[in-house]
Amino acid sequence: MAQLDMQSGTNFGYKQELKRTLTFKDLVIFGLITMLPIAPTQVYGMIAPSSFGMAPLVYLVGIVAMLFTALSYSKMSREFPFAGSVYSFVQRGLNPHIGFVTGWLIIIDYILVPALLYSFASIWIAGVFPAVPTLVWVLIFLLVNTYINVRGVSLAAKTNILFLIVELFVVLLFIWFAIKYVFLDGGGVGGFSVDPLYQPGKVDLGFLATATSIAVLGFLGFDSISTLSEEVKSPQKTVGRATITALVLIGVLFIVQSFLAALVQPDYSNLHPDLAFFDITRIVGGDFLYYIWIMVGVAAVGIANALTVQAAVSRVLYSMGRDKLLPFSNFLGRIHPKFQTPANATCFVALLSIVIAVSVEVKTLIMYVNFGALTSFMVLHLAVIYHFFFRKKERGWKAILSYLLFPLIGFGILLFVWLGFDAMTYALGFSWVVIGVIIGYFKSNRYKEVPPALRDV
Repeated sequence: MAQLDMQSGTNFGYKQELKRTLTFKDLVIFGLITMLPIAPTQVYGMIAPSSFGMAPLVYLVGIVAMLFTALSYSKMSREFPFAGSVYSFVQRGLNPHIGFVTGWLIIIDYILVPALLYSFASIWIAGVFPAVPTLVWVLIFLLVNTYINVRGVSLAAKTNILFLIVELFVVLLFIWFAIKYVFLDGGGVGGFSVDPLYQPGKVDLGFLATATSIAVLGFLGFDSISTLSEEVKSPQKTVGRATITALVLIGVLFIVQSFLAALVQPDYSNLHPDLAFFDITRIVGGDFLYYIWIMVGVAAVGIANALTVQAAVSRVLYSMGRDKLLPFSNFLGRIHPKFQTPANATCFVALLSIVIAVSVEVKTLIMYVNFGALTSFMVLHLAVIYHFFFRKKERGWKAILSYLLFPLIGFGILLFVWLGFDAMTYALGFSWVVIGVIIGYFKSNRYKEVPPALRDV
């Protein structure tokens, strides 16, 4: 099987079609924007009550869980620098057919996330412009994002830098106002408290699994960095480092924000499920900070965050489409001749997002998104173990840590969080898996054939 040739553009049997322009900095910014520096805004009102106000602890568990997964992504992105992310990693590291089903699982994550983000943004902006229908906002966000993504990742990267600066600015504003409110003015708990991090007698495995299954939503996005592998100048060296760097940075931001929010408003029992964090910004900074957070939150979620997610899912669909493994593969696997982007897949995601955003509840979307992501991540850990430890027989002590122990720990943590889903999520999640298995069965001639690029796998 041919190795990746950066000069000729041969990608293990694939023709290099996407334009390589991205750097380490671009990938870190892409990851930060996709995970969203102000992500606690989305789910704080759901996490705090279910964790007895210990949202920072939940985020800490979440970052530990995702860090082991990020390490596995890092290993596989160096080995297989392709646009398909976990789909490509599992099909080449474990089995082509299992790879398809895993890609099908991650699709439910990536496909639903843009709609989820548009729903969040529409809910928030309704507080400022209640007379404007939700569908109007969804269409505005979609048109902006689709235009930028079709034009190319270079334009998207420039847009990401602008939004990241704005988001970090409002986060720093909140941190300053919150510190002043609690530690200087004596508001909230009136000073430092360990209650947001640990409360004796209230921490058990059940609440951590349930709460973290929601909090993990904020960390989903580090994996999308690998979807850009075929548009990065040095993917084998850059993608893994950028993935871990972005995850650690965003984790620190989440913990600090949620910790200060808990100090400001210790009464978690009456928090609004959708607007809790905005209400807390109003407590510390009045209407000034409240409206700034709403407007920045709407722009960050509805445009910046959704922009990067749409870019990621379009590349997964493109990757699976060029392998002829999806319905309408010829359409989805086509590249725009001028902009060298998966324009067809991008437009398809946009249209699907409209339908989902106006027809499915936010909490339902969150659980399905997390089901698809966590299940595919668990398969990824197994692929790392099989490919490196058994197939390549890397058995030194460093290899045992990297390719056996760490993936097993990551798998165990994710399984723990995965067990926090409710029965309906399992039912619909496994229904999605069954549909994927059936499609794979027919597309692969009863699982006897693989795409040409994978015949040596």
